[in-house]
This record gives sequence, structure tokens and C-alpha cells, in this order.
Amino acid sequence: MPEIMGAGGALLDYDGDGDLDVYLIQGTMLDKSKKTAESRFPPPPDWKPGNRLFRNELVPGGPLRFTDVTDQAGVGFIGYGMGAATGDYDNDGDPDLFVTNFGPDVLFRNNGNGSFTDVTREAGVDDPRWSASAAFVDYDRDGDLDLFVTNYLDFTVRGNKECHDSAGERDYCTPAAYRPVPDRLFRNEGKGKFVDVTVAAGIGKAYGPGLGVTCSDFNGDGWIDIYVANDGAANLLWLNQGNGTFEESALLSGAAYSADGIARAGMGVTAADFDSDGDEDILVTNLAREGSTLYRNDGRGSFYDATMELGLHHLSFPFTGFGVEWLDYDNDGKVDLFAANGGVTIVESLRGTPYPFQQRNQLFRNEGSGKFRETTAEGGTAMELLEVSRGAAFGDIDNDGDVDILVTNNNGPVRLLRNERGSRGHWLQVRPEGVRSNRDGIGARISVLLEGQAALLRRAHTDGSYLTAQDLRVHFGLGNRASIDGVRVEWPDGFKETWDKVQVDRVVKLRQGTGRAEK
Repeated sequence: MPEIMGAGGALLDYDGDGDLDVYLIQGTMLDKSKKTAESRFPPPPDWKPGNRLFRNELVPGGPLRFTDVTDQAGVGFIGYGMGAATGDYDNDGDPDLFVTNFGPDVLFRNNGNGSFTDVTREAGVDDPRWSASAAFVDYDRDGDLDLFVTNYLDFTVRGNKECHDSAGERDYCTPAAYRPVPDRLFRNEGKGKFVDVTVAAGIGKAYGPGLGVTCSDFNGDGWIDIYVANDGAANLLWLNQGNGTFEESALLSGAAYSADGIARAGMGVTAADFDSDGDEDILVTNLAREGSTLYRNDGRGSFYDATMELGLHHLSFPFTGFGVEWLDYDNDGKVDLFAANGGVTIVESLRGTPYPFQQRNQLFRNEGSGKFRETTAEGGTAMELLEVSRGAAFGDIDNDGDVDILVTNNNGPVRLLRNERGSRGHWLQVRPEGVRSNRDGIGARISVLLEGQAALLRRAHTDGSYLTAQDLRVHFGLGNRASIDGVRVEWPDGFKETWDKVQVDRVVKLRQGTGRAEK
């Protein structure tokens, strides 16, 4: 099963030069006695083993160019890679990197000089199990980032089971063939140390085959909650009790199952305020013939399945979705949706081909009328590629004011989808900098204030999607608005402040304590 599930990557400004660099996760041979050249699909001759870090050599107005700096940076970990999470866990001003694997995970501390150090053992965040997505989150509001790690199944190479499809052909097993293993929560104790608080926080009380995770204050009580997409089991919503513990409330909140009461094959997950009502809604990608599930939030942490009424069910029904994110790709002020797709079992139309799992990705435009429209065909030829896509990471990689997409493919090349449409509208990107809150401002709720219109709400985060880390900068499309009334930030520690004089069409850094404080 590990062969078909990965892998992901990260967009991060590791060297602090103002542009996004790219970190890519790779696999290796599951049979350690064999060489890569002996695999069924050998890589090309110039392929380099291990994860790779590419430095963005961006020159404003010039072509995109990247340099492989893996060796200098010391992040060329060789293992069976799955995903990545980013966050400044030591509050020293540069992003650190956590890598999940089928096997022991790795934490790389950014040294601030272009290199990283493997601090997994001394930090206490090692996990030998099969981990998937991870998220840095300040769940206890103490000003530093904690770490949540989803774990998948108890699969071992020695215990591999032989499964077949309905036609009797050998195929990958479903997750039901193995037992799930619990997720883990690590509390940041400071001075580079974490403590496993999975049991103490109540996270160990329920678990499933975890694949995707996103963190937000879903019930509006000021504390960050954690939502986990499980593959073939009820999804989990961990509501933060504000005292270091969580209560699992997905079933009572309406976010555990789809409308028909059936557990879906949850993979990727994303949360955002797509309907501009001041709370974050959740979308989970699922297996083909299930369709994605959009859980609409009532603002108090109660959800209902709105997939059918918003026109997304039949559009996503034929596809197996993985990486996913709400993004305003056309800068009109409404968040749209992108899903990276690829099969995990044989696609019938491709039966008999060497690798019968390819599907196309999808782009959906928020029409603002309570409906979404698929605009994949309008996205250019890159959107029509048939590949086995998994991770999708989102960020403005060329600093031109719109959101680009990095797509990782299983048994195939990475794709960088450069957005050429969003720059037609006005925009703003906010880079929060916490002081009492965590340095990255992860978890901050940021609102752009507009005269005569509901504020645009976004959240500072790097989590979500599937096995990937996103651009920390918070992006707002503004359409034809050349000015705004201000920006309000509600920091993770509850402090609120507003900046009145903020110009658009630029990246602005907002440091905690420099705005006008609100009661």
C-alpha cells in the first residue's frame, strides 16, 4: 500500500529571501536488498535519490529558475517518504521542516544559514509507524508551535496481503485489510523539546486510518481545534477544551460521515470561509464513486453535508481526490477550489496499461451564487494532464500576486502550475509575525475590511491539503477594489488589533502589537 499513497512536498522560504522554495518528498525501494534500477518503473538516469530541496532564484519579472541545494542544506533524507509540515517551532525567525515517512519521521531544524540539522531524537518527535499528514499548531496558546501527526495503518512489508479487484486482477488492498494506528500530539516544551501528550490530551481515545489534517477554531470559542480525514472510517473533529484536552465531536457536530451516514475514504482536507459568513467550512476529498464532501459550518461548530446543493458532488464523483485547497485563483474575492486526483485501484478505462491509475486534476470556480462551476478546461493544457496526482501545495511562487500550485505525482514528475490569471485583479498578501503568539502567527484569523461588504476572512496556516505544507503568507483577492478599509488580526492568544492604512497589490508584514488594539 505505501507504493500508491504518496508523496507530498512543501513550499517554504527556507532562506528568508522573500520567495518560496520547494521541498519534494521521494520514496525508495521497499525491498532493501534491491537496487532502484531493479524496480518495475526505474527512474531516469539523472535521477537523484532522497528528498530534494530546490532554491528559488527568482528575479522580479524574469523567468522562474531553481537550484538543487539539497546537499548544502542537509535535507536529502533517503527513506520511504510521505509528507511534510513546516513551522518555526523554536521561534527563531526561520521555518523548520518535519518529514513523515513509512518508517521513522524526521524533524529538521533550520540553522538560519541555509542549512538544517536533524534534531528528531533530541526533540522527541520520532514515530516508527506509518505517518501521513502533519500540522504545526499552537493548541495551548502558549506562544510556540506544537505538532500533530496523523498515522495511517499497521502495514508492514512482511505482512503485505494479496488483494484483487472484481475482475480477479491483482490490485492494491483497501485500508480495511489492516488495522489503523493512533495519531499523535506533541506539546512543545520550549528549548527544542517536545512531549508526547496524545493520551493526556485525550487524542488517543479515538482513531482511524488518518491521512489529512487541518486545524482551525471551528466553534468560535477562541481555541484551535483539529480535524482529521480518515480513510474508510469516520472523520474526527477534536474540539479544544481550553485546558490542554480535546473532545472528539465529529458525529455530534455532523462532520464524521456524509449525508447518507456512510464513512467515506477521506484523503485530503481543507478549511476556509468559502461563503463569507465568518466561519470556516471543511472539504474532504474521497474515493471515486463517492465524491468529495463539503461540510458547511453554522458558526458554532455544527456542520451539514452541503456537497449536493453546491454542485460539487456529481463533478467530483468520478475521481479519487487527494491534495485539495480553497484558493482565490482568479483574485475576485471568493475562494475557489482545486483538487489533485489519481486512482488507488485500477481505473477501468486504463485496464491493461502498465500503470492504470491516471486521472486529471480539477479546478472549480466559486460563482458566488451558492454554486461551484468546474473550470478545469479553462486552466490550460497543464490542467488536462492524466497523471497519478497526490500532494498539492499552494502559494505565490513568482510573487506576482496570485496563487500558484505545486502538484506531486506518484510514479511521475512534479508539476508547477503557474497562475497567469489571478494577476488581473487587485490583491493583498499578509505575513503575520507573532510576538506573544507563535512567531509565524499560525492560527491567526485575518480579515480584510471592505466598505459596504462583509469582511474577507482567511487563516494563517501551512497545514491542510494532503502530505504538503502551504505558503505561510495569507492571500486575498480583491477584484476591482484598488483600496481597502483596513486589516484586522485576531492572534492565536486572543489579542485583536487593526491596521487602517494598508495598501493593496503587495505583501505586508504585520507584527503583533503594532496595530490599533481592540477590546
